[in-house]
Amino acid sequence: MTDRILEFLDARRREGRDCGPCLVLDLDVVRDNYLGFAKALPDTRVFYAVKANPAPEVLSLLVRLGSCFDTASIVEIEQALAAGATPDRISYGNTIKKERDIARAFALGVRLFAVDCVAEVEKIARAAPGAKVFCRILCDGTGAEWPLSRKFGCAPEMAASVLECAHRLGLAAHGVSFHVGSQQRNPRRWDGALKAAANIFRDLAERGINLQMVNLGGGFPTRYLKNVPAIRTYGQAILRGLAKHFGNRIPETIIEPGRGMVGNAGVIEAEVVLVSRKSEDDPLRWVYLDIGKFNGLAETADEMIRYPIRTEADGAATAPCVVAGPSCDSIDVLYEKEPYFLPVSLEIGAKVLIEGTGAYTTTYSSVGFNGFPPLESFVI
Repeated sequence: MTDRILEFLDARRREGRDCGPCLVLDLDVVRDNYLGFAKALPDTRVFYAVKANPAPEVLSLLVRLGSCFDTASIVEIEQALAAGATPDRISYGNTIKKERDIARAFALGVRLFAVDCVAEVEKIARAAPGAKVFCRILCDGTGAEWPLSRKFGCAPEMAASVLECAHRLGLAAHGVSFHVGSQQRNPRRWDGALKAAANIFRDLAERGINLQMVNLGGGFPTRYLKNVPAIRTYGQAILRGLAKHFGNRIPETIIEPGRGMVGNAGVIEAEVVLVSRKSEDDPLRWVYLDIGKFNGLAETADEMIRYPIRTEADGAATAPCVVAGPSCDSIDVLYEKEPYFLPVSLEIGAKVLIEGTGAYTTTYSSVGFNGFPPLESFVI
């Protein structure tokens, strides 16, 4: 929460424009976060994960600061280019790509692609001859609040053959990537992945192929209800891991922060639509907001991300509540397994501020489910 965000919301209310939930994102916070990453890992290139928040203002700021960009689709590539990024600052980091999209990215000048199997390598060899590829390996995601442990990546033992195939097909076998899980609160989780990457480097070197790069992925957290280590703590842990497993042959490194870059820069203002109980003696109140899973808060699935919710009555007596969204879908419940404590005096029509919502809210917001419009966004 920043004074600039609060002042913007106050002005919006005075002007009578507060007709629905909205996200307000402060670029000053994004700038501070980028500089924090650059200071913590000074020899590592930052590839901002565009999927976290592709607002043109965010991308343009990061271009000016010198950031590179991790993209997951042709649209995201075009968004980065439109913001002023040159193709050499863009990675096509999705391991699941249509061949025609690979060809389009190549035509746009992109030369760095992610893979995790031979079939993807073969597509890139046909559609983007001579391009650089890096192979993503599996991580178990222990310690992450939003694990990414199954869908992307291959077993470390398989990565060497994938990269050897790339080399044989005329591609540049460039490196290894991994992701230790989103909202990773344990800086030590990079160590095991770096050990696996170093083993792959040695295996390929014995086959006459010299890898150049380790993509350290994302996972850098933002603060929600629990404190998280400072970015410098992550930088120190990663540098120790690199020295431990690579010795004096430290490879080129890149990181892909998304949540850690924009999460704490944004606040959603929402409204209480209804406060009710399911029976006369039910100790739990149900608090329904005008925003839910389908219009921005998808990461409350399984209550993995618990956002701080602020009200004008903070500091007064509280009681346990179930917090839910407005749609006619039974899964649109945000917090029930672990009830959320909110002020007893909270009433219909009250405004609430949901903090830490700069990442993965506008991009998860649906287009018109139940007729609710996508989450409105303001960048200041």
